[in-house]
Amino acid sequence: MIKLFTALFFTLTSLSALETSDKLFECTEIFKARKSELLVELERIDEQKQALSALKTATEELLKKREAKISRDEEEVDTKLAEISSKENTVKKMLKKNEEILKEIKDIKMNKMSETFAKMKAASAAGVLSEMDSKDAAAILSSLKPKTVGTILSKMDAKKASELTLILAK
Repeated sequence: MIKLFTALFFTLTSLSALETSDKLFECTEIFKARKSELLVELERIDEQKQALSALKTATEELLKKREAKISRDEEEVDTKLAEISSKENTVKKMLKKNEEILKEIKDIKMNKMSETFAKMKAASAAGVLSEMDSKDAAAILSSLKPKTVGTILSKMDAKKASELTLILAK
């Protein structure tokens, strides 16, 4: 009986070992299949990582190029602004000089006109000033001596004389 029991024990153990061996073989096959899937997935992840790295590099280069272009554009704008500012200052100086020259010319004209009206007879001057625009006539009268102005105004029409007097009073 012991022999039978031992034989039975060895038979069962062998069957059990054979069954375990089959299960191990199935597990190994599953692991091999899974390993190849994992390798494929790892390869795909590596490709995506490389693509992402290339995209990052390209984006950084593009960003650097754009920043450089912006810097160049800003420098150009600053240069143009400096040129415009310089030209604006030049134009302002020229305008100021032209205004001074124009004022001198007007003063010279006014002095000549004043001299002319001062030399005229009062009645003639009154006639000419009566026909002129009131503001221009008042400007001429304001450059004359008060005595001459009084004489000319007395020879004018009363309405025109009062209008010119009001303008002179301002």
